[in-house]
Amino acid sequence: VDEGEIVSLLGRNGVGRSTTCKAIMGLVEPIGSVRYRGRNIVGMPANLVAKAGIGYVPEDRQIFPTLTVRQNLMLGLKRAGKFGRWNFDDVFKLFPNLEERQNNPAGVLSGGEQQMLTMCRTLMGDPDLILIDEPTEGLAPILVEQVGYLLEEIARRGVSILLVEQKLATAMRISR
Repeated sequence: VDEGEIVSLLGRNGVGRSTTCKAIMGLVEPIGSVRYRGRNIVGMPANLVAKAGIGYVPEDRQIFPTLTVRQNLMLGLKRAGKFGRWNFDDVFKLFPNLEERQNNPAGVLSGGEQQMLTMCRTLMGDPDLILIDEPTEGLAPILVEQVGYLLEEIARRGVSILLVEQKLATAMRISR
């Protein structure tokens, strides 16, 4: 995946798309090698993979429901109080609903808003490559459009994206 490129990994459920992301992140042991910036990263713990510049948005969101939206976003920062390409203003501009709810517990957000929060929390860590697993699954059509816009904005800022998707139409619309 080249800088600023969006590449889709397509396939039906059960063929290993999510497992591929987990293998890249060091969450499962892959067969073979995983190369990032010319280096085999197999065996690296997930926290070091993230520090190396890879972010991961899992399909099951994994928000912290009792923490506020703002606190969830703060957890994405790699260095306390240090912002990279993304800050609160950036993510709130893309998703005004998150700004309106920034002091609410994340657990009261809709499923779509939780998905946006997970994506934005990952961006707060300033990754160079982001793995996004089924970001539009179960979202209302208007939110699917917002996700597409967000992915294009991420790529415009030089972040590479590996999009895991099972819907060909969605992948074709977003990939470039």
